[in-house]
Amino acid sequence: MESDMSQAFQEELTCFICLSCLTEPVTISCGHSFCRACLQLSWEDTPPPVHCPMCREPCQQKEMRTNVVLKKLVSIARQASLMKDLSSEEHKCETHKETKRILCVESRIFLCQLCSNSHEHRGHRHCPIEAAAEHQMERVLKQMASLWEKIQENQENIEAEKRTTTLWMNYVTLREEMIRTQYRELHPFFSEEEEKHIEYVRKEGQCVLEKLRKSEAMMVQKSKELRDMYRELMAMSQEPYVVLLQGLDDMVRRSELMQLSMPQGMQPELSALPITGLTERFKHIQVHIFFENITTFHYKMNLFNVLRKFSFGPQSKDTAVISVGCYLASWGSLNFISGKYYWEVDLQDSVDWAVGVCKDSWLRNTNQMIDYEGAFLLVCVKEGNHYSLLTTSPVFQHYIERPLGKIGVLLDCEDGCLSFLNVAKSSPIYSCQSEHGKNYF
Repeated sequence: MESDMSQAFQEELTCFICLSCLTEPVTISCGHSFCRACLQLSWEDTPPPVHCPMCREPCQQKEMRTNVVLKKLVSIARQASLMKDLSSEEHKCETHKETKRILCVESRIFLCQLCSNSHEHRGHRHCPIEAAAEHQMERVLKQMASLWEKIQENQENIEAEKRTTTLWMNYVTLREEMIRTQYRELHPFFSEEEEKHIEYVRKEGQCVLEKLRKSEAMMVQKSKELRDMYRELMAMSQEPYVVLLQGLDDMVRRSELMQLSMPQGMQPELSALPITGLTERFKHIQVHIFFENITTFHYKMNLFNVLRKFSFGPQSKDTAVISVGCYLASWGSLNFISGKYYWEVDLQDSVDWAVGVCKDSWLRNTNQMIDYEGAFLLVCVKEGNHYSLLTTSPVFQHYIERPLGKIGVLLDCEDGCLSFLNVAKSSPIYSCQSEHGKNYF
């Protein structure tokens, strides 16, 4: 009877997936429990909704919760198994014939009480084997949790790099079309300078594309290494305590070193080559706008942080780049209804800045600062040492180098076209033609 109960008890503490004793047991919505690592690996490549490996009932991944009672029962069962192993003749002290119940931390060997007081081990750190075993298990679980976060982070980076690669190819094509348009407006006939400029954009674009693909390949390789390390730790966590006590330091050290060398995604960028005569041809329609209306806006979700989140993404799944902030907004008093106008804005040493045109109602309503309808802006945001350029309505990221000094703004009300120019480089940043430009300002 006692043997049957012991067997039934052991079966309840066995993971259905790995068929070993549960490690960090979690319970899902249907009531079944599994090792956390087993369930994570089982669900990793499965699109939602995921299913219980036992009963196939649909469930949510976020419903995976540590089962405290099962975790305690597993600990008791493992401790009992450890004591059984140590009580065998193999683990008794040959000199004193006593059970070895003490771990020498420095030597990683088991000692009896008398050996721990000997001259050889007297100066070493000692720990009861039961407590040492629990500590080692916590080390494994902590390392696995950290490694799993890195696995997920790396996978997100792979997906981001794939998106960046696609966006980059589209942007290079867009840049070529923009350069051709600007040259054709300046020189209606064939221009040798135009062809050289286009060829430069293509070569630089291809060079960056190869680097993006190489970066993605490195991330994929890193993903394999991280998963292999995770499975190695997972296998160690399923070993009896007597094994866990002796062979962990090297594995933890390798895991920590592996997490320090995580590949980072590329921030691709095109150089802004000059187009001779680009800014000079707008001097005859240049207007001087005096930005005298200065207002400080306070709000919870400011424009720069929203666009920073769009450009760089949140730093973690639970942390959005949203904060209470304020900034100074200044605008000119000119209203544009028809005609063509060109003006320049000196950015000086600004880090986060926005330049463009908008409806007067948009600027006066601070509750709409996170909305992009009613405004067309070129925005620069900084994250770490990297800058991103974006335009709004709709939000679009540009992979051209950050302009320094002045930004030129060209507005054609008749054609509904708005263009931004890098004045110092005499180079276009972006042009947009839409119905938004007509009777808009």
